Amino acid sequence: MNVAEDVCTETTGATAVGVPAASAMAVSTAAQEVGLKRGEFAIAVHLGLIRLMVPRDGGRPMVGRDEIERLRSQDGFPEALRERVRTVGTAEGARRLGISPDRFTRFARAGCLTPITFYLNRYRAIVWLYLADELTGFAAREPQLLTGRSPGWLRDRLEGGADCRAGNWRSRRVERLLSLTEDPWARVAVLADTLDPVQLAEVVDDPYERAYLARLRPEPAFGPTGPVWARETMAHLMRADEPDELLWRRVNLIMELDNAREVRSAPRPGGDRRDFPSPASERAPAPDPRADADADADADADADARSRSRSGPESDLVPGAPASVPPGPCPGPGPVHAPTGAAVPVVGLLARIGLRRRTSREANRRQPPQGRAPFGA
Repeated sequence: MNVAEDVCTETTGATAVGVPAASAMAVSTAAQEVGLKRGEFAIAVHLGLIRLMVPRDGGRPMVGRDEIERLRSQDGFPEALRERVRTVGTAEGARRLGISPDRFTRFARAGCLTPITFYLNRYRAIVWLYLADELTGFAAREPQLLTGRSPGWLRDRLEGGADCRAGNWRSRRVERLLSLTEDPWARVAVLADTLDPVQLAEVVDDPYERAYLARLRPEPAFGPTGPVWARETMAHLMRADEPDELLWRRVNLIMELDNAREVRSAPRPGGDRRDFPSPASERAPAPDPRADADADADADADADARSRSRSGPESDLVPGAPASVPPGPCPGPGPVHAPTGAAVPVVGLLARIGLRRRTSREANRRQPPQGRAPFGA
């Protein structure tokens, strides 16, 4: 049994409106109205050819009747619409380009061709599909690749074991979803989907924020249909797996998260929308084992300071008191903006993505307890 990817076409950015029942229809009904199969309709939504509406009170997305009329009024309907969402596999795609299936696969693995969707065959293997229109455009742009010997850069890439199909499909989907919404937290939710739970917890250390992102995660247009293992495959494909891509996704997630925190805080239980610091700031910092030698001296000095009058000149130099006074932000490659209203510095970007560790005693003493802890700390 084949399982198509139409279980996984998100509706991020769909217009949230009050939808009267008489002016809208379910997506399954809309697919029948425009003469598209479920998979074709899902691709049309993904490409932005069909706009969905989400009721303000929640529920499944719907399609307005005016949207159906708009599609019907287009020239060449419905054949033109079907052709724009038509997909082909490796064999048919190779025939369109006039090359062998093996050469077609090499182009796809090298990143020359980007899949639009996929399905799982009876052996649960991923079968990638490509837009027929895009293959025609590729043949027109790169005719020299279709004949003769493959260029050196393509051979080197393949000999290095490259397979860009999943990464290109993932990048295409993420960019499309980001273009569909301007809500900062929805954008964070899209990027959060590209990291596994462990890495996501390193970047978003506040559990309330992670719960909020889970609620904002893009949902399939036709609902979470299909077997569990198919949805698990989709979730696996959505996660970055190459070191360079992981680094890129983490950097982008951090910047989007900072921007979302500036706009508003994630909701908390009881309607508490207090500003950050996050729960990490309420925990005491881990003790520095290299400072054990100074513990007795610090304790004696602290006791001596408390025995003196507060009006004395030493009252401004009580050891340990300035722990809540933040130093400047840690260095990083470019500015990292702190959430509006937060009274704490933001950890440097390199430290937050795990590229810089604070190993000296001075750095450990300067690191304030507020805010997000650096990765690897």
